Amino acid sequence: MTPSKFLPSHSSFESIRKQAKKLVRLFATGNPDALARVHAHLPAPNLPLALRDAQLVLAREYGFAGWQDLRAAVLRQEGKGLEWAAAEAERAIHDNSVERLTQLVREYPALLSWRGDSGESLLGFATGSFGDSGDPHREQMFTRLECAEFLLDAGAILNPAIWEDAIRARAKGVLQLLSRKGVLPRNLATLTALGDYDGVRDYLDASRARPSNHAAAVTQAFLWACRFDHRAVAALLLDRCIELDPALGLRVEKWRGRSGFIDSLVEHPQTYGGPWQTVVMTELLKAIDEDNLQEFTRWLQGEPDLLGESHVALQVELLEHAVLKDRGPFITRLLEFDPALLREVTRPPSSALEFALEYGKAHLIPLLTPIWPLPDDLCHVAGVGDFSRVKGWFDEAGRPRLGSLGQHYPANDSSVLRNLHWTPANAQHILDVALAWACMNRHFEIASFLLERGANINTNWSTHEPASILHECAVRGNYEAAQFLISRGIDMTLRDYRWNATAEGWALHAAKDKKMAEFLAGAESARKVQSL
Repeated sequence: MTPSKFLPSHSSFESIRKQAKKLVRLFATGNPDALARVHAHLPAPNLPLALRDAQLVLAREYGFAGWQDLRAAVLRQEGKGLEWAAAEAERAIHDNSVERLTQLVREYPALLSWRGDSGESLLGFATGSFGDSGDPHREQMFTRLECAEFLLDAGAILNPAIWEDAIRARAKGVLQLLSRKGVLPRNLATLTALGDYDGVRDYLDASRARPSNHAAAVTQAFLWACRFDHRAVAALLLDRCIELDPALGLRVEKWRGRSGFIDSLVEHPQTYGGPWQTVVMTELLKAIDEDNLQEFTRWLQGEPDLLGESHVALQVELLEHAVLKDRGPFITRLLEFDPALLREVTRPPSSALEFALEYGKAHLIPLLTPIWPLPDDLCHVAGVGDFSRVKGWFDEAGRPRLGSLGQHYPANDSSVLRNLHWTPANAQHILDVALAWACMNRHFEIASFLLERGANINTNWSTHEPASILHECAVRGNYEAAQFLISRGIDMTLRDYRWNATAEGWALHAAKDKKMAEFLAGAESARKVQSL
């Protein structure tokens, strides 16, 4: 293809986008030069000329087969070549498009060894689970095994973090793929996760002759066996755990016996340190779930070690779980036991305040601020309903005056930004989270104020991955906030990143809330009628 134009070395992607839009406008006016250019590459273009057709014409003028090829070339000139390709590859993996991924790797072989700012790799993206993958459906939704297999065959290097993450996420398919490809090391953790009874038995027999103590590895393997529901392997490992720690055996027999102990850990697969500690935490968390303050108190009284300095992280976990379940009395009761958390000079990090605000439980904030003071930023003051302080973050013309973005949530939380694909952070992200928190906590006067000052009602904010504020309202049963957003014109057809579902879909399938689903469907129907 002989180009009629040559791409200047200083070209930017924005400039070629504007060229394509200009061609659409000129063609519509009957400009002779524009007509000749289009007909040279599209003899019978559809009318009116679509932007995608103008983009194709422009790409061919520059000697490229299509718009995406021109786009890639310009981005390479801007120094974004490999990073752009990595972003495109991640999108291809998310879409489970092995064909697109193959094309990218062929054009950018360095993708096989590419590492992001946080050390992530494409193989890690294909095998990683955002959440627990303990059942086949969730693993299918979270992981991309076909893409992972292609990357392995193409030469991507497996690092330990990948199989370790697969074990933590209970991603059986990933582990089986790695094992089949011969890249999974045969150690106690992997043998256990695969349910290889003979391999685990042989490993334990061989370890008896070793001088070093394998207690920690055996204990961890026992917990993995329970999490993967490999009961025979778990029983084998529990015998060794008790052999190494007779005190554990006494606790197990006094509680429910070995079989009952394994049953409990299989039923509740999340781990919290050692086996007995996991049981204690599981029972405390279950008491919170069931709103059983008496049982919660009984376990705290019987396990005073949990309140000590070595278990501050678990104390934080209990508080965060109480926030998620809206259990104020449990927060109060735990603090009455004077846990070591309260004596820490520097309080440990926690998401308790953020959980309270993003899940619409701002009334719990006064129970938490004696431990973690409320940050003075736009999102937090909007979430608690401090209208005067919200106004203080704007000038008289209604423009945000946020100062350094790094002092505001979520710009100061890299994990949140990564989950929402909001990197790098900007002022719009801060406005949008402030809007979301105001809505979730029913501070609608503040929400209206923020919308008038640039907050985006159709933001893809959500508590975990890109979705919308309406999705969160749907799954939380927050009718008041949903009605407010609908009345202000939120797009009800928005779909989330992971499941490609609308807010109505979240209500019906995630929350099993038929009433909320019908409410949203009715609102959508009414809007369509009004638009006629």
